[in-house]
Amino acid sequence: MAVAVRACDHFRVSSQLAEEQTVAPEVHADRRLRRSRSHKIVAGVAGGLADHLGVPVVWVRGTFAVLTIVGFVGPLSYVLLWMFAAQAPPDERTDEMTAKERQQGIAMLAIAGGLFLVLSMLNGSFAGWIIVPVVVGIGGAALVWREADEAQRRKWRDDARTGVSGFVIGDGRQARIRVAAGVLLVCVGVTLFLFGQISPALVPSVLIAVLATLVGAAVITVPWWLRLVRDLDDERRARIRDQEREEIAAHLHDSVLQTLALIQKQAESPREVVKLARSQERQLRTWLYGPTGYGRGRAAAEAAGEPETVVSGGTLHEAIAVACGEVEDTFDVKVSQVVVGDCPMDVKLTALVQAAREAIVNSAKHSGVGEVSVYAEIEPDTVTVFVRDRGKGFDPEQVPSDRHGLADSIRGRMDRHGGKVRLRTSPGEGAEVQLEMPRKKEAKA
Repeated sequence: MAVAVRACDHFRVSSQLAEEQTVAPEVHADRRLRRSRSHKIVAGVAGGLADHLGVPVVWVRGTFAVLTIVGFVGPLSYVLLWMFAAQAPPDERTDEMTAKERQQGIAMLAIAGGLFLVLSMLNGSFAGWIIVPVVVGIGGAALVWREADEAQRRKWRDDARTGVSGFVIGDGRQARIRVAAGVLLVCVGVTLFLFGQISPALVPSVLIAVLATLVGAAVITVPWWLRLVRDLDDERRARIRDQEREEIAAHLHDSVLQTLALIQKQAESPREVVKLARSQERQLRTWLYGPTGYGRGRAAAEAAGEPETVVSGGTLHEAIAVACGEVEDTFDVKVSQVVVGDCPMDVKLTALVQAAREAIVNSAKHSGVGEVSVYAEIEPDTVTVFVRDRGKGFDPEQVPSDRHGLADSIRGRMDRHGGKVRLRTSPGEGAEVQLEMPRKKEAKA
């Protein structure tokens, strides 16, 4: 049987491409449950669940409120989802919550608390007098956490690694002690309840029934928990790969691309081109394979999960001096530096110095002046570096998208290590880059 083969109409395809009549590839949305950033009253659980199920958020909040009267299932489910559901990424575009939706959410929260309190009093139970203050306290703590800025949250997280709070949310040995204490308290509570409610002769039968119920619940929920753990693990690995790619891209921009730009400017001087090429080859080999050129360098160590090595210099003052000297030698500009205080280097400060060096390079290349000023101040909690020039300045909104110095080598690097970047510039007014990095707790003086 003959099969008709349709020939490709190259003229029609070419005309469509010329007119940009192309069809964008279909992108499948991520359907995993995530807590909403915009539609949230407490933690964004109801908003995220509504987006995931495709229903109005008021329905979800009403369901949580109704489930409050059923053995406190609503708040318990909310807390569990809060613990195990990741928050939506900051760049995800969603509609902002209206004032009406916020009022509805607060009303549902008040209705849930009122229903539980009233039903507890009608049943002659005083549990409401204990649970309601606890819920109010947790809600207040959540509001305090939500209103705090990122620096304060980081400080609380650092403080939580030690003391009583470290025992509550720490890991390692503290986690094992916490689990053992929790199991012991549960066993004591169940034992006291059983002996207070039933005769001792029925305790074995009740324990068997409770055990069977727990096993049945485990059989039903274990697949869901395993799937959740796998999803979280996959997300963590993807995030690590993205961070590694960003670090490699930032390093290549800081070194290789900058050197290539200098080679283009020095094309008329063969000796200078050879000097730059050899210097860049030596730096790249050191970064890839170590100082000898045969071992494992910084890139291999990062890929293996080892701690990131620091820049030249054992202290921050020395590292900034080395970075300024490198820029002076490479770009033939004067870099004036003032450093107030000093402290040992660590991974965070390494990223800070690398970002500051990129800011100095940008000023040396694009400002049109022969001097760049660097001011660094070391405080007990933070380290701040200012890079300033009095050149021609620029408009940040007009920076081409293919320029990655400010976006990746400075902002991206600082964001990955918990730092902040502030840029002050305008055409004809020069430029100032302020870099702020929190210090590690163990590194504070």
